[in-house]
This record gives sequence, C-alpha cells and structure tokens, in this order.
Amino acid sequence: MRGKTAERQTQQAAAGPGKPSRATAATADEAFASPASKPDARARSRPGQLASEADRLEAGVVQTLAREVEALRAALAAAQVRVAELEARADHDPLTGLLNRRGFERELARAAAHVQRYGGRLVLIYLDLDGFKPVNDTHGHAAGDAVLRAVAEVLRAHVRASDLVARLGGDEFAVLLWNLADADADAKAAALEAMIAAVRVPWAEAEIAVGASAGTAPLTDPSAAAEALARADAAMYARKRRRGRRDR
Repeated sequence: MRGKTAERQTQQAAAGPGKPSRATAATADEAFASPASKPDARARSRPGQLASEADRLEAGVVQTLAREVEALRAALAAAQVRVAELEARADHDPLTGLLNRRGFERELARAAAHVQRYGGRLVLIYLDLDGFKPVNDTHGHAAGDAVLRAVAEVLRAHVRASDLVARLGGDEFAVLLWNLADADADAKAAALEAMIAAVRVPWAEAEIAVGASAGTAPLTDPSAAAEALARADAAMYARKRRRGRRDR
C-alpha cells in the first residue's frame, strides 16, 4: 500500500503545480456550466427593451417638436397681425382715422398705375380750412382737434366707397375721385365747401364753425401724380385768395 501511495505522489509531483488534477478540472468544468454563466431571459430580451425605449423617446421628441411648431406658427401669425397694425398706423392719421400724406400718396400712385393699365379718370380735390387758426387761439388745440374730426366725418360721409380721403397735415385735406368730369369735380368741391361751412361743433358753451376752400386738378398723366396734387393745391390757394380767405 505504501508503494502505491508513493507512486501517486510521484505522479502528482511530476505533473507540476501548473497542471490541475482531474478532480480540479472537473470542478472547473462544472463552474463554467453553472446557470450563472448562461444568458438568462432578461439578457435575451434586452434588445427588445432598448427598441421599445427608443420608440418611446422618439414619440416624445415628435410631440415636443409638434408643440414647438404650433407655438412658432402662433407667434408668426401674431407678428403678422402686429406688422399689419403698424403699417396701418404708419399710413393713417391717428386723430381722424383718415389716410395721412404718406398713405394717400401711396394709394394715389396705385390708382394712377391702375388707370395707366386699364383706363379711367382721376380728379383730385385739395381742401384747406378757413378760420381754423382762430379756433386754436381762442378755444385751444383740443377744440381744434374736435373740428378736424368733424370735418373728416363730413368728407368721409360724402364720397363714394371707391374714392379716397386723406388728412395731409394740419388743416389740409385731399380727396381722390374716380371717373368724374372736370365740371362734376368742381361741383363736388363746392358741395364739400358748403357742407363743411354748415358744421357746428359744440364746445363748452359755444358752437365752433369754420369754412373751407377747395381746388381741383385732373390727373391727366398717371406718371405725374405728385404734380397733379400740387396743381390742386395751387388751385385751392387761388380760390382762397379770390374769396379773401387769408386766415388759416
């Protein structure tokens, strides 16, 4: 017995410390074959979980972008409305609501271009109030503003929808008439003078009245709208001088 034991010991010593015994190798094989070393169901389902998570994140991004797009659209619409309001303010007189000089000259140029292309006729009336300066001197500028608003209402109410009315500045107004003969335009100017003279503006315990002088000029050359407006202005001053209406 001692001889066999010595023989086994001699064989183990010859194998050396770097070579495990058969029992040790068997134990290692069992360790590698243990359930802990095998992929479980959770590991096998991980790619599906990642795909689901990616889909969820993508849906969230899409919803966020959709909300941002709607917000941008709303902001753009509001900005466009604001721009339109500012453009309207830039072209209109804040006191009377009529076109101002800038807006009137722009619309006059458009009308002239339309006539040049499609035909038609344009006549300008230039009006200046008589006796307006004493209103401001006597009653104050608030009273003068009330008179200007009343005159604007008269002009607005007695022209056609196709015609244009503007306050060019101070107590000067202009009217653009479509398709009227010179005689008819002169009659319309005289009628507007009479209607303005009939206006009575209540103020404090008084009533304020002013007159008006009007001059007309046809727009014979669509490319010279500014010159036609200047001719109507000159005709207005000529009428004012003939009537002895020098006060402003």
